[in-house]
Amino acid sequence: MSKLVIGLTGGIASGKTTVSDQFARLGIDIIDADVIAREVVAKGSPGLMAIVEQFGQGILTPILDLDRQKLRSIVFTDNTKKEWLNALLHPLIRTQMELQTSNAKSPYCILSVPLLVENKLNKTVDRTLVVDVDAATQLKRAMARDNSEQAIIESIIASQATRSERLAVADDIILNTGDRDWLNAQVKDLHQIYLNIVNENL
Repeated sequence: MSKLVIGLTGGIASGKTTVSDQFARLGIDIIDADVIAREVVAKGSPGLMAIVEQFGQGILTPILDLDRQKLRSIVFTDNTKKEWLNALLHPLIRTQMELQTSNAKSPYCILSVPLLVENKLNKTVDRTLVVDVDAATQLKRAMARDNSEQAIIESIIASQATRSERLAVADDIILNTGDRDWLNAQVKDLHQIYLNIVNENL
């Protein structure tokens, strides 16, 4: 098991995956809540069957996968449906996160969770790393990436912790407002800091 668990978070389209991919290239195990969230609703899974029972066959793509964009548009305009979905998925996701974290083999590991602050999971990790960008950049990147309507992206941003709330609990911050080289340099600096913390505690 890793000696140090780093909770990685940031708002939608802040660049969490870009950052976690760079840590992975440095040999660090990544436990990604977004990946786990897809796995627990994979074709044939109990999670997906429960969603179909709740929302009907129309929530599926032609090849019977979950239509994530359609589900997103439903739950982000209806709090009751959003709460139902969260009650279903959060325990499934959390169980897998805990299992994968306990099985991590690198000196430290990254637990990447979009809603780390909102779900108070920052209290379960050793350090919290926030990938920080301004809301205007988030909106622009998310619309380009997801091909979603502006209103949906804005409602997602509004449902998440504010920028100041995330920064208030951050032990470490990566500013993702420059080029890729600058981002990678910040990751490498933190990588060395985390290795030093692990070595000091041996």
